[in-house]
Amino acid sequence: MIAHYIIQAIFLLVGLTALLASLFDWEWFFTTENIRFLVKKFKREGARWIYGIIGMLFIAAAIYFFIQIKSVN
Repeated sequence: MIAHYIIQAIFLLVGLTALLASLFDWEWFFTTENIRFLVKKFKREGARWIYGIIGMLFIAAAIYFFIQIKSVN
């Protein structure tokens, strides 16, 4: 059961990181090699929107999993 909470925490942390990076326009986040292709394709503003949406989806998934596990017990 503890593994479920660890996975939920990972989802929440990833979601918060992506959401905060999109809100505060973190330079280090958007200049990493893995994200540069999005910035090149959608410009910086588009990449911020994409990562904001991804962050909210990860946070929503963490909340959903938490509610589902609580309802099973």
